[in-house]
Amino acid sequence: MYTENEISKLVVDLCFKIHKQYGPGLFESVYEEIFCYEWSKNGIPFTRQQAIPLIHEEIKLDAGFRADVIIDNKVILELKSIELLAPVHYKQLLTYLKLTEMKLGLLINFNVELIKDGIHRIVNNL
Repeated sequence: MYTENEISKLVVDLCFKIHKQYGPGLFESVYEEIFCYEWSKNGIPFTRQQAIPLIHEEIKLDAGFRADVIIDNKVILELKSIELLAPVHYKQLLTYLKLTEMKLGLLINFNVELIKDGIHRIVNNL
């Protein structure tokens, strides 16, 4: 059983490895595919492109949003490969955390020169 912070460290280490090998410039879907392939080797469960329902009063939307990657039902990864993150990207991930009642999300933009500049922790009552 891993804590959110232990999972976060493993995620960051893997992102460093991927970015060192491939650098910026690939499509988000390519980074996601590589990340999930590599992550599957460590035995920590995860889901990919998981639909998260949203309930508003008496209606239920089966897919309020799709999480790029959810690790061990504890950490949401929102993967990007864009020139600049906008403030809405941070708010979007925080909303995802609130809807799922998870405590930690990582917003990761691979389209940066140094991956350390592309990794952002978003917390929800952690």
